[in-house]
Amino acid sequence: MGTLEIACDESGSEGEKLIGGNTEVFAHAGVLLSEEAAAECIRETRDRIRSPATEYKANHLLRSKHRAVLVWLLAPTGPIYGRARVYLADKAFFAVQKIFEIAYDGPRGQASAVELYRIGPAAFGRERWTAFLEAFNEVMRGRVDPEAFDLVVASLAGMGGRAGELVGSLGGLPARRGAIPLLDPLIPAIVQAVAHWGEGTRPVSIMHDQHNGLTEERIAHIRRVAPLAGLRLADSFYEPRVQVADFLAGVARKIAEEELNGRGDTELVQLLRPYVDLASAWGDERSWASLGLGRVAV
Repeated sequence: MGTLEIACDESGSEGEKLIGGNTEVFAHAGVLLSEEAAAECIRETRDRIRSPATEYKANHLLRSKHRAVLVWLLAPTGPIYGRARVYLADKAFFAVQKIFEIAYDGPRGQASAVELYRIGPAAFGRERWTAFLEAFNEVMRGRVDPEAFDLVVASLAGMGGRAGELVGSLGGLPARRGAIPLLDPLIPAIVQAVAHWGEGTRPVSIMHDQHNGLTEERIAHIRRVAPLAGLRLADSFYEPRVQVADFLAGVARKIAEEELNGRGDTELVQLLRPYVDLASAWGDERSWASLGLGRVAV
C-alpha cells in the first residue's frame, strides 16, 4: 500500500497558552481528498457563497446567511463526508490532563484528571479554579516560578473534600521546560492524525498549512513518536486540500465551542458528529454526549 497524504489545518491555536486566550477550543482537521476533488469543493463553495474574497475561510461558512452552504459541506451527501476527521481539545481539560501527566510522570492519572476537571470548578469556585489553571499554564510557559503553582495547590488542597484530595496528590512542577512544548495541542493532534489515517498499517504523510510552531525540531520529535512518513508545509491560498481542511477546522472549533458553553446549534452539532475523532481531549460529559454520541473521549 502506498503512502497516504493527508491535508491538515488547525483553528484556535495559541501555542501553549491554554487559559485566558482568545479561544476555549482547539481543532485540528485532516482531509483525504484528491487535488481535483478539493478544487471542485472550493469551486462549489464559491458558487454558493458568491463573495469577492480572494481566499475563502471558515468564517465565510459560519455567517448565518451562508448556513445552507455549511450544511451542504458537512452533510452525508456533501463533498468531505467519510473523507475527513477533526481532533478537538477543550483547552481547560487539556491543561488538567497535562497537570496529572507531569505529576504522575505518565498517563496513569487520566481518570483523576477527568474527575478533577468535572468537580473542581464547583468545589473550589470558578475564580480559584481558573487561578489554579492559570498558575500551571504560566509556570509551564516559563512566565513564573514553579513555587507559584505550589502555593495555589496548597491552598486548594487545604479546602478538603475529594477535589482537595485530588489536587493534593499533585507533585511539584519541573523547574525547567524541555525544547518540545508540552502544552501545545498541535503536536498530539498531528500524532493522532497519523494514527487515525494510518490505522497502524499504512504510512502517512502530512501536508500542513504553514505554522510557525512546526519547526524542524518539533517535526523530528513527531517522527520519533509516530510513524510519520513526511511532513511538508503548504499555503492554503495555493493548495485547495489545505483550504478544505481550514474550512473543517474552523467550523468544527466554533460548533464545538458553542456546544461546550451550552449554546450549541443542534443541527450543526449533529452534522459535525461523524467527523469528531474519538481521541479528542474532551472532559465535559454533557457536550461530549452531543459531539461524540456518548463515546468516551480521552
